[in-house]
This record gives sequence, structure tokens and C-alpha cells, in this order.
Amino acid sequence: MDNLLSIMTARSFSTELLSGRSPLQTKMCGQTILTMFVLWDFLPVAISHCMIHQIPPSNFTLPLLLPNETFLSPFSGGVVQSWSDLRREHGTSTTKLPLLMNEESFLCCLWSDSSIDCSLYRASMQARRFIPSEINVSASQEIDSSWNVECQITGKLDLLVCSLWVLKSYFRADLKVNLFYAVSELSLEDVSTSSLKGPVLVAECDCSGSDKCKCCVPSVRLNDTYLLWLEVVTGLTPLRSPLMSVNPIDIVKPEPPLNLHLEMTEKGQVKICWSDPVLMPYLLQYEVQISANPAQNGWQIVQAAQETSLVVDNLLLGSSYLVQVRSRNRHGPGFWSEWSTLYNLSLGAEVLYFPPKLLASVGSSVSFHCIYKNHSRPVESKEIVWWLNLAEEIPASQYRLLNTHVSQVTLFNLKATKPRGSFFYEALYCCHRSRECHQAYAELYVVDVNINITCQTDGYLTQMTCRWSVDPNTLLLGSSLQLRYYRSKLYCADFPSTSPNSEVKECHLQQNHSYQCTFQPIFLLSGYTLWVEFKHSLGMLQSSPSCVVPADVVKPLSPSSVTAEVTRDTGLLKVSWTNPIFTHSDLQFQIQYGVSREDITWELYEVSNAPESAVIKVQKPCVEYVVQIRCRELGGSGYWSDWSRPAHTLVKDIKAPSQGPEFWRIIVEDPARRQKNVTLLWKPLPKNRSLCSVSRYVIRHQTSRNTSWAEHVENGTTCSFPWTEGTHTVTVLAMNSVGVSSLNFNLTLSQHMSTVSVVQSLSVYLVNSTCVVLVWTLSAQLHVITSFVIEWKNLNQEEELQWVQVPPNTTKYYIYDHFILVEKYRFSLYPVFAEGVGKSRATEQFTRGGYEHEKNINLSVVLPIVISTSALLFGALLVSHQRMKKLFWEDVPNPKNCSWAQGVNFQKQPVCW
Repeated sequence: MDNLLSIMTARSFSTELLSGRSPLQTKMCGQTILTMFVLWDFLPVAISHCMIHQIPPSNFTLPLLLPNETFLSPFSGGVVQSWSDLRREHGTSTTKLPLLMNEESFLCCLWSDSSIDCSLYRASMQARRFIPSEINVSASQEIDSSWNVECQITGKLDLLVCSLWVLKSYFRADLKVNLFYAVSELSLEDVSTSSLKGPVLVAECDCSGSDKCKCCVPSVRLNDTYLLWLEVVTGLTPLRSPLMSVNPIDIVKPEPPLNLHLEMTEKGQVKICWSDPVLMPYLLQYEVQISANPAQNGWQIVQAAQETSLVVDNLLLGSSYLVQVRSRNRHGPGFWSEWSTLYNLSLGAEVLYFPPKLLASVGSSVSFHCIYKNHSRPVESKEIVWWLNLAEEIPASQYRLLNTHVSQVTLFNLKATKPRGSFFYEALYCCHRSRECHQAYAELYVVDVNINITCQTDGYLTQMTCRWSVDPNTLLLGSSLQLRYYRSKLYCADFPSTSPNSEVKECHLQQNHSYQCTFQPIFLLSGYTLWVEFKHSLGMLQSSPSCVVPADVVKPLSPSSVTAEVTRDTGLLKVSWTNPIFTHSDLQFQIQYGVSREDITWELYEVSNAPESAVIKVQKPCVEYVVQIRCRELGGSGYWSDWSRPAHTLVKDIKAPSQGPEFWRIIVEDPARRQKNVTLLWKPLPKNRSLCSVSRYVIRHQTSRNTSWAEHVENGTTCSFPWTEGTHTVTVLAMNSVGVSSLNFNLTLSQHMSTVSVVQSLSVYLVNSTCVVLVWTLSAQLHVITSFVIEWKNLNQEEELQWVQVPPNTTKYYIYDHFILVEKYRFSLYPVFAEGVGKSRATEQFTRGGYEHEKNINLSVVLPIVISTSALLFGALLVSHQRMKKLFWEDVPNPKNCSWAQGVNFQKQPVCW
């Protein structure tokens, strides 16, 4: 800088020498001065630099030079254009903003405290470095035009506005001002005159104001370097400023703060709060001024704040103090914003809450503070009561007086907030004890974050899938959920806890409102601690952390090669399988089996450490069974595998039939041949006796002449043959693939025994349309009855004869069928002896009244017993009544000794038992 000042002094000295001399003297003197300049060591500095004025975040004075004051330096290194050339190229431009100019000429100036020297320069000439320096106003005293300028970034931080206050002598109708500028992404230290090569942008300025021109540069990039100079033309007189530079971020003028309001702190203090109108690229600092009487200019700056709030004295709430706030860059240069709109503390909120909104979890406890104002005056805290949703007054035992005006309430063991329409919160009201409440309330959001996270390792031990779900109806609008976790090297801690070194695991929402996350690869013996994080603008909640070891939550593959069969001879269900891979030998198995049908009723059988097979006892060995099996680690916390593919048993004979069928005969007389034809009837053998099927029936015959033969019936339940002998014994056997039945029924046909009559009477009573009862009596007999056979048939319709075998020790039997009272039926009762079938007794009508009479006979035997028992009970009740009555009257209180008994007449009060 001293070198430059010396150059400025030398220029002044040379000017004095040249004045008043002839051309020849002037030329010689100029050569002498030039020689002196060459000898000075400051010459390289003058040749290689241009001074540039850095625009400050404030109003500044800038000289604009007239053409006759522009010194055309011989050191410019090239041909210098005259000012008139520059004016011809720029001064008549009428293009709209911004305009691209091919002209690259500008003033390269050097100045000191007392003088300024500028030369017209082109960017295409030898590059010169820029030296930032402020212009001293005294350096331009010899200049007729010193102009006041202010540049700032306004709007949405994308508009550079430079205001130029015009001197009265220059303010004319033909005044025209242009702002030339170029943009560089480099800092000023790295910028030279070569940065101005190429097109230069020009912004026409609006001078329609009374004494000010406004120049606007749009689409500003805050962190770039802008090189600017002004050109002012009035008539034919052009003025041009030295070069200026600015980083737009250094001259930002923020918009004034907005939304001034009062809030309460956690400690019950009152603070004034505000917000920024737009998002700033840097932190702001704030000034707060307060005044009780702004008309008398009694403003006082209270404090410079770093945050968007400032604690004030609670006593100011009842006053008429006014508050304003402004802001600027906290750590760098910049303009102060305008003061915000006036805010009257006394007209603030009638009730203040802390917190105004609160997010809490189920089961937690929370506290709220409030200050209540009545007619703009804070009331004492002891006069404050709290209401929940204006429907439930909170007990005073949950109140606490923090100070004279601040009341606190605590809510315990919170329950989840139930949505009510569009409201997802509980409204907490702070009111006066006179039950006067303001409309403002605090909002309490209670979310259930008791989320159960379950994890499962696949059977191939390659990945672990974790699942968790939440009720979508309880989620707050704008909230988000994410799973966080961290991994321990080995196993889990005794008490899992969250960690700041956790990671977020991406989870996917499923159709059933659950989330699913997959860990792959996994470390089988590591402990994975997991929890769900609930995020909302009101805060963050976390579920209780849980820890899982992948080796403990394995879901094995299903057992394979499952087979099932019912064993021969024993009739047991045998199940075999192959254990899944990647499992230990210690496994627990569940076998579900059931009869194969559309709706299977499953039965469960468990077995452990089985050698890949199990035997199950079943009730029905002759049906088809469906079998499935699954497994899990024995004694662990793992999961059951999926059920295996179903295996089916085949129905096959496991034993020979346990017995042959019961059968009966129908005898038809054949007079032409003088013989009787016998037809045997039997019912199909059930599976529990056939074990499990009957391939054929074998009928064995034995006659009184000791002749025997057998015949087979494969697809039927009847067999006919002629009866020609006096005695003919028939046996029906059941046969399957294993063998024939060992226990069989015999029936002997005997001419002699068919005349033996032992049934003395037979009565048939109609109970209802589906039931009749047969009652019979027997006479003395010499032969032993082995069974009875009852036949019945509807004589009005062509129906088959029906029959049933009855035990020999009964004389009454119920038959269930469809019976019609007006129809005619034939009922026959046959006694069966070992020697043959006796003579039957038959009836074709129902007995009327007899069955009720029989019941009455039985009742006559029972009724005396019931009556005598009732008499004994009644006598015991009378005795007990007398004893209780005596005890009661002995315990009647004396009215003289008992106050409640005075005036009561116990003799007139009946006692009922």
C-alpha cells in the first residue's frame, strides 16, 4: 500500500511539472519523469494490480469520474480507447434487464487517501490482480460527483438490489444509470481482470424515484463473487465508477422476524418467541427492544439473543410494554433486518401452557404448567384448577404450586389416546376455580409403543426375519416408525438397553399393517438388540429394547419323507419320517392325525428324541387317516417348523373278522314240492368287527342226517335253500384277506321246536310316530331261551320284513321306526332256543290304554315311598321352625337398653319363615 501511495504522490508531482510548459519542454519533462518511474521499484506493483472496492453491509460513498479526469496510463500495455468510444458503445443501450455486452472495458484504478488514478482497461490485455481496498471519501474530494450507494440481498435471497442516491445537480429527465457486472465462482483472491473476458451483464436501473435509482441483479448465487461498476449518463456527460466486488452472502438483509408470541418454559418462566420468515443459509442473532412508551422514543435494547426466544420477567405480563425484534448474520457481515411488528405483552395469550403440546407413551407420567390471566392480569396459582377435555376435573392432589402465578398438574399412568374424529389428543384446560376457562388448551398425545418384536431364523440358517406391528388407528398424522438395532459379538446382555451406536434397519409394510425386516447375513451366536423408534414433530418415543440370538429362534425345515400306515395284527398308526437338515438330534415333534374327510378333526400326539418314527393307538383302525408332522429344537425358544406334506394311510385288513354276522330266516311253505324254502337274512358286518372288510360270507349247513356242506356269498346279505330235514343247523361266517371269523352265530331249524309255545302274551304300545314298545309275558318253559327275534311289517305297504334280535333276559323292547296310527302293522315275537326256533306270537294292532296302565302300576309302587319321605321332611321342618322361633324371641333386644329398638312393638311384628 505504501508503494501505491508513493505512485500517487509521483503522479501529483508530475502533474505540477507539466503544467505551464511548452510542448517540447513537456515532452522532455515527461521523459524525465518516465525515467524516474522506471527507476522506482514500485513500478511493477502499479502495472500488475487494480484496486477494487469491497461493498460493505452498509451505506458507502463512491466516486464517479468525469472523462477529463480519466488519466490514460502509458503502462496499460495496449491501445486504450477514449471515453467517447466507451460512451458510444454503452451509453445508448435500451435492452431489457439483464443485457449481454461484448464490451469488456472498465476502469482500472489506484487510489490513496488524497488522490485516485484510473485508466481505461480491457480484460484481453495483460491480466492484473485485484487489491481489495476501501475508497476514502477524502480521495475523491477533487471529484465533483461522490455518490452514496447501498447494496443488499433481499426477497427470497436471490435478488441483489443496489440503491444510488443521485446528486441534485445530476437529477435530470435524461439521467440514465447502468450497473455492469460479471460473476465468478472463485474467491476475490483468485480473481483477476481476465475474469471479465467475454460478455458482461448489464442491469438498467430505475430512476423514477425522487432522488434515488434502484438497480436489480436477479438470480443471485449467494456464494459466488460479483464484480460490478456503475455508469451514469446525463446528456453527453458520462460518469463511471471504479470496480467493486461483493459476495452476496455478506450483504443479506433478512426479513423481520414474525409471529411474536408468549410461551412458558419448563421452569415456569415466561418467554417471548418469534420465527424467521424464510430459511436462512446461516445462523442468525437477534436484538430485542422493549418500551413502555414508544412515543417518547423510550426504547431499550434488552439483550442480543442467539435463539428465537428470550425469557422476560413474569411481572411484565400485566403491563402494557411493547416488544420488537430484529435479526442479522450471527458470525459474519450482513444487515440488520427491519424491526418486527409491535407486540403488546398485555394483549398476549390469556393462558400460557408448558408444554403447549406433549407426546408421551402409555404408562408414563407427565406434568404441565400454566399461567392463567383474568382481565389481562395473572391470577394466583392457588386459584387455578385443571380439567381434562372439559369433562373431568383433575383432583387437587395432583396439583403443585411452582410460584405465585404458575400452577403444575401431573398425570399418572397414561392410557393411549383414543381418536375422536379428527382429534388424536386429550385437551388439558387450565381454568379459574370459578369454572371460568379460556379457549386455549394444552394437547396431550399418548401413543402405545409397547411393541412386540419377534424374530425368526430360517431353516437354512442364512437369514433372520423380524416382524412387529402397530395399530394404524393410533398413529399420529406425520409420524414415522423405524427399527433400530445394534449387534453384540456374543449373546445378549442380561438387561438390554438402547445405544447411540445403533443402526436403522429398513422394514417393509405388509398388508396386515405389520412390518417385516430381514437380516442377512447373520451371526448365529451374536446378540441383536432391537427397538422401534416413533418419530413425530412433537418428539421421539422408543419401545422397550429386546435382544435375540439368531441360534435361539430357528424355525427348522419341515420333516420330509413322511409315511403312515395302520399296522397288521395290532391296528396301530405308525408314522415314519426323515429329520430336516441343519438341526440337532434333540428335537421335539408334534404329529397331527385325523380321519380323512372334508372337515378333518385333528388329534395331536407329541414325542421327543424319536428315532424318526412313532406308533399311535387309534380308535378306528379301519379308516383312512391323514398325518402331518412338524418339529422344533427340544427345550429351546425356537419355533415350530411348518407342517410337513400330508401322508395318507391305506385301509386294509389287519385281522380276521372278530365275529360273524347276526342273521334270521324267513320260511316259505312250498306245498307243491312238500317242502319249505328258507331265506337267510343278515346285516353287513361293521368295520369294527370285520377288521376291516368282508370279502365273502361262508354259510355252513349241518342236517340231522349228519350231512354238511358250505356255500359262499360274495356280494349279498341273503341266502336261500330248501329245508327238507327235521333239523337243519346253519352258521354264517365272515371272511376277509386275513381269515374267517372265529366267533359265529348258529341257528337251528327244527320241526319239533317250532311247536313249542312259551310266549304267553304280546302287547304293542304306540309311544309316538317314531317309537313303539313291545311288552310280553312268558309261561314256564323247559328249554333255555338264547334270544328273542322281533319281526314287524307294514301290511298296507309293500315293505320288506324287518327284524331285530333281542337278549333273552328282557320282556320289553323299544323299536324305533316310522309308524302311522291308521296303518296296520304285524308284530311277531319268536323265542329262540339252542334246539331251534319256538312258536311265535303275533299281533296286528296297537294296544290302547294298556301302556299307561302299566306305568300307573309302577307308579303305585313308587308313590307311597315318595309320600312317606315327604311327610318325614315336613315334620323335620316344623321342628326346626319352632326352635328358630324360640331363639329369635330370646334375642329380641330390650328397648330400654337399645336405642334403635325403642318405639318398636315386637309383639305385633309377624315373623315369616
